[in-house]
Amino acid sequence: MEPNEITEVLNRPASQKLLARDVARLAYVAKDGTPRAIPIAFAWNGSEIVMCTSKNAPKLRALSENPMVALTVDTEVHPPEILLIRGRAELDFVDGIPEEYLQANTTYQMTPEQRVEWEAEVRSLYHDGMVRIVVTPTWAKLIDFETTLPSAVEELVRRREERRGA
Repeated sequence: MEPNEITEVLNRPASQKLLARDVARLAYVAKDGTPRAIPIAFAWNGSEIVMCTSKNAPKLRALSENPMVALTVDTEVHPPEILLIRGRAELDFVDGIPEEYLQANTTYQMTPEQRVEWEAEVRSLYHDGMVRIVVTPTWAKLIDFETTLPSAVEELVRRREERRGA
C-alpha cells in the first residue's frame, strides 16, 4: 500500500474518530511462535500509533525479534466501525513516563482527584521509565459496513451481483 493511500484511509472522519479512542488490540507473534492479541492503550500523533509498556513486559522480547504487528481499533455498536492497521514496531526505552501514556488515558472517566491519584500511582510504579512502542502504519483499512466492507464480504456481494445479472 502506498503512503498516500494509507494517509487517505487514516484521514477519513470515521478513522479519525477511531484513532481518538483509548484502546486498541495489538497483535504480534510471541517468543514461543504463537499469536497474541492484547488490549493496550494507545495515542495517535498524526503519523504514528504510540503505545507504552513496562520495561519488563514479555512482549518487548518478542517485538525485538519480530517487529511486525497488526492493530485493530473498533466500536461496540451496530454497524461497527473497524480500523485495521499493520506496521513495524520500534521500541524506544525512555526515562520517566511518556506523555503519550498519560494522553492515551485522558478519556477514561475519572474525577480530577482520581486523576491525581492515578498519575501518582503511575509515576511510582514506572519509576525507572517505560518503553514506547511506536508503529508507523504500512497498511490500513477502514470497515464501516456502509461505504466499506471486509474483502471477503465484498467478494460475496460481487458474486451475488454477477448471479443476479446472469
